[in-house]
Amino acid sequence: MSMKNRFRGKDFLTLMDFTPVEIDFILRTAADFKRKLARKEPHEYLRGRTIAMLFEKPSTRTRFSFQAAAAHLGAYTFFAMPQQLQLSRGEPIKDTARIIDRYCDALVIRTFGQEVVEEYAEYMVNPVINALTDLTHPCQGLADLLTIREHKGRFRGLKLAYVGDLWNVCQTLMVVSSLMGIDMYIARPKGYEPAEEILKFAEEHAEERGSQIVLTTDLEEAVRGADVVYANTFHSMGGPELEKEKRIRDFAPYQINSEVLSLAKEDVIFMHCLPGYRGEEMTDEVIEGPHSVVFDQGENRMHTEKAVLALFVP
Repeated sequence: MSMKNRFRGKDFLTLMDFTPVEIDFILRTAADFKRKLARKEPHEYLRGRTIAMLFEKPSTRTRFSFQAAAAHLGAYTFFAMPQQLQLSRGEPIKDTARIIDRYCDALVIRTFGQEVVEEYAEYMVNPVINALTDLTHPCQGLADLLTIREHKGRFRGLKLAYVGDLWNVCQTLMVVSSLMGIDMYIARPKGYEPAEEILKFAEEHAEERGSQIVLTTDLEEAVRGADVVYANTFHSMGGPELEKEKRIRDFAPYQINSEVLSLAKEDVIFMHCLPGYRGEEMTDEVIEGPHSVVFDQGENRMHTEKAVLALFVP
């Protein structure tokens, strides 16, 4: 089976389902699409396809990047939120899923529980694409990898320092770091831990690849000598709002500012998945500074999602 045919019709639920070789192929496909777009070369490989987009959470980058990617590929997208559908009056997911499957060639879904995307996948023949759950954000993970490769030229042997909520983005970075040979240091206050299943996966695969996943309370240890410094909000969307003020207080000593960033390598890149809170997890001078690649990173959401659509949609 060719690499392209390996993906066709398959669900895209978590990057834990894919090998480093498969992830590399998706990234190379994304890079090729990025070059095509820069040359204004048509690439309508999904002309006539229909893609449903069901979002239970607000979105800027995910919605626009998927819709732009689909448009470039010649596909039609249909966007809806649950309150606009019969889901809001109690129709079960399995019924909604089977109806969408009769109308559309794929479903892009942004929701809360990982079990939700898995239930849609169970009842749909056509592929389900995870556009974010509380557990993982595989589309962001691909964009992050493409950005790192563009600026660093490799993965193996790099040190990535992460500061922020230990939620879906952090957990996805743990997965991709362990698969691609990146050393990932996570700086966080005592008592904040990632999901046990993600930590187990990351530690096992990092050992296989000769890298490491390190959780520390020492911000300096995480950032010193880092090739990549990645900040994220201290209080993720959809997380427990009652903990918001507590999280801001607990994480306050972990802000990425110019002084902290100076501990990293001279050619460090600064990343953030956005939206960001300037003055909390990062300062304005960092996100607007010469090391920042956050808008390259945001753009790469479109290119990597285009690769996923082109490869997975039958």
